[in-house]
Order: sequence, then structure tokens, then C-alpha cells
Amino acid sequence: MHKPMLLKAFGLLLLCGLTLTAQAQNPYDSPQRIEHKRADLSGAPGMEVVMSSAEYKKGDSVVLHIHHGIEAAYVVQGATIQVPGKDPVNLVTGSSVMNMRDAPHAGWVVVSDTPLKLFTVHIVDKGKPLYDPVPFK
Repeated sequence: MHKPMLLKAFGLLLLCGLTLTAQAQNPYDSPQRIEHKRADLSGAPGMEVVMSSAEYKKGDSVVLHIHHGIEAAYVVQGATIQVPGKDPVNLVTGSSVMNMRDAPHAGWVVVSDTPLKLFTVHIVDKGKPLYDPVPFK
């Protein structure tokens, strides 16, 4: 294959890949979340494991949401967060959080100058969005 034709083919493949990725993205997913790995959960058909990290700076927020499975989070760097109408809460470095299936959680904003850094593992239903928003009541 000639070099110009090879470059055109590569460009077309790249464009198709970017288009498919953009279509699959959930608008409620946190833009700060960086997905590192995703794999089928062996022995559990229809389930997958998703490993991610995220850094939330002062003013960043995470909408109140649920997952179709379990979320386990480790606080890599602690910070102070606040749910509207509630007192601020300090998430301590080294602490962990577990959110069960379909349990509404988050809905907070970072209020400290120190960014919040999280490492998360989700074990969720394959093919469903990682996040589904929940309206505040």
C-alpha cells in the first residue's frame, strides 16, 4: 500500500474510533474520571470491572447518582466536600468508601483548596451506563 493511501486509511480508522467513543460516552459521567481498565468479571456473566481515578479541584462537583452494581473508592488525597444544605465533610486520605447497587450517593462539591483524588473500582452490569443521575428530593 502506498504511503498516502496508508495515511488516509489510518485517518479514517481514527475518525471512526473517535466517533464511536463519543457516542458511547454517558453525559452524566464525571469529566474528571480517567478510566484505566475495563474487563469482564470471570464467573459472572453480564458483569464487568471498571478501574478509574479522578481528581476534583475546588468548585468541581459530582452529581447525585447510582451505579448498576458496587463502587469501591479509595481516597488517594483527602479534601473537604459539601452537599448543598449540609455541613462540609472532610474525606481523609487513606479512607475508603463503598456504595452498594442502586444506592444514591455523591451530589457534592469540593470546597477545600486541596483537590480530592480518588481511585475507584466498579463491579457493574455490562452494557449499562456507569452513572445514572438521581434527582435531589
